[in-house]
Amino acid sequence: MLEIFKDILPDKHLNFSISEDCLYLNIYTPAHSNEKDKLPVVVWIHGGALLTGGASMYDGSALSAYENLVVVTIQYRLGIPGFFSTGDEHARGNWGFLDQVAALQWIQENIEHFGGDPGSVTIFGESAGGISVSFLVLSPLAKGLFHKAISESGVALSPMFSSQPEVVAKIIANISGCDTSSSAAMVRCLMKKPEEKMILSREQQKQVSIIPIVVDGVFIQKTPEELMAGKECSAVPYIVGVNNHEYGWMIPFSTDIPGLKEGMHKETILSILQPMHPLLSVPAEFVSLITDEYLEDTDDPFTLRDQFLELMGDVIFVIPAIRTSKYHRDSGSPVYFYEFQHRPSSHTSFKPDFVKADHGDELGFVFGGAFLTDKTSLMASAVVTEEEKHLSRTVMKYWANFARNGNPNGEGLVEWPTYDVNEQYLELNLQQKTAKKLRGNRMEFWTKTLPEKVRMKTKEKREHAEL
Repeated sequence: MLEIFKDILPDKHLNFSISEDCLYLNIYTPAHSNEKDKLPVVVWIHGGALLTGGASMYDGSALSAYENLVVVTIQYRLGIPGFFSTGDEHARGNWGFLDQVAALQWIQENIEHFGGDPGSVTIFGESAGGISVSFLVLSPLAKGLFHKAISESGVALSPMFSSQPEVVAKIIANISGCDTSSSAAMVRCLMKKPEEKMILSREQQKQVSIIPIVVDGVFIQKTPEELMAGKECSAVPYIVGVNNHEYGWMIPFSTDIPGLKEGMHKETILSILQPMHPLLSVPAEFVSLITDEYLEDTDDPFTLRDQFLELMGDVIFVIPAIRTSKYHRDSGSPVYFYEFQHRPSSHTSFKPDFVKADHGDELGFVFGGAFLTDKTSLMASAVVTEEEKHLSRTVMKYWANFARNGNPNGEGLVEWPTYDVNEQYLELNLQQKTAKKLRGNRMEFWTKTLPEKVRMKTKEKREHAEL
């Protein structure tokens, strides 16, 4: 995975040592703070598909200094050591989540010594980090360890969860040359492997796709959908958001999706989507219902590419984020929803013009990348306009206000309404404005029209088979 980042971000310093001994964290405090200050604490959980990433990729110094916060960046076990599960007592899974809980417990016990207030802890993360935040909101183990939450481009309803982890377990065991006859045999064999053999190569990652989150009976007792529907969650204020081109470039480029620059054909799109039918939550024979909705009556290769990218962004990020927000709102806690819309000017050198605000593009603004002095830092922005500096200050201010008060609003900022029955949200761009019902028609399609069509077609098929 790191070699992918090096391809995409050639000017960034991305050399990491890799070890299962990874339970370390970084703490950034304002220069003149002391133990008596009791500043709000924000705890960053990094993304990387639960396979890659690290605390030191995220420099919290600008966010800490400009907003007078204690910023903590944590780590957790990834990949096989972090999330391998056989779905039974031999390997329950979710080990990386237990590491996150341990970090939050450490913060409760120790952050006062760094000028932080253990009674005001906000967890925030992006992609797999946003998913982690969303699961921590649902886990009984994390109750009381944080007081506000922010999920950027990833929630517990994103397709990283599986009720059949044994399928992936067998693929991993096969790749690793292990006996797959029983859970015990797979676990025994993998535990004998040296650490470096636990890291999946790029080709192996393609075979595995994801190492899923599971119901382990410890970190979570039920599926995320059941927990949300039953209002079994921490009653905390929650910011949830997405970017307006989540599947714009970084993810399709890193997974070798063809036709990104030259456009796509319907046959290509169908051949990509058919094996992905579990991700789309429909049986393979119903994938055409989804392509009919998105691809419409066009043969233009660029329009088809754009619609395919929108489809993938919706199913992986946008629809799960909206559904999660509705569940959390209905549980009685305040929710604030955003769509980040600005394409960073630093991307002109390596992202094609059709890409808007791609997956991860908000991060440089959240962390004050324009103000970081080490330009090799992943969060630093080498090329930045005055307007972008202002946007970064605005985003940091919203996030910091939320960390302080559980409400992002404050003096000099465009009013950010709560996500209520009117489904209002904030458009984060060089100029902020409010809007309502993001992807309203697509939400209707995914949550009502498609399930109904699948139900009707399944019924017809069954009746036909009985004749």
